[in-house]
Amino acid sequence: MSGKDALIIVDVQNDFCPGGALAVNDGDKVVPVLNRYIEKFSQAGLPIFATRDWHPEKTIHFNTHGGQWPPHCIQGTKGAEFRADLALPQDVVIVSAGMAPDEEGYSGFEGRDHKGARLADLLRTYGVERIFVGGLATDYCVKHTVLDGLKEGFKAVLLEDAVRGVNLDPDDSKRAIEEMLRAGAEKRIEP
Repeated sequence: MSGKDALIIVDVQNDFCPGGALAVNDGDKVVPVLNRYIEKFSQAGLPIFATRDWHPEKTIHFNTHGGQWPPHCIQGTKGAEFRADLALPQDVVIVSAGMAPDEEGYSGFEGRDHKGARLADLLRTYGVERIFVGGLATDYCVKHTVLDGLKEGFKAVLLEDAVRGVNLDPDDSKRAIEEMLRAGAEKRIEP
């Protein structure tokens, strides 16, 4: 890690973990791994960002309004909260995506902080050149965040031990990882 690195934790929210409205198999298993990355980045004084789905009750994203997914991560609900055992530091920068009724919000780069700043602009403000990305889900929000980070000019590292996928088709996560690597991302597993 260098002074130009940042950690991005993608959508580790109750609704994406066991018992949630759109649970990812073993989604909770990313938490202890991400906590170790959080500790390393915190000790190094490097910035940490956490993205979250933050949907309104009525959105094109939900199958109740023409979308693909059951309602999940609705603003202000328990399901939209970050996992309680995720050790987010006090200075974490929270970026919310999918906030408008016509937004899908798959990528953290579509999100904004509480002041309306885009993730790419926030990263540049911190002088970040390389992002380390883990969270949920490999084949959707993690993939789109990594790919958009590369398009925005950042180097990207997929934390392969800190992601889990939805896998509507059994190989979706495998294909997503291959797509990220083809686009220029590296992958890493915690030593």
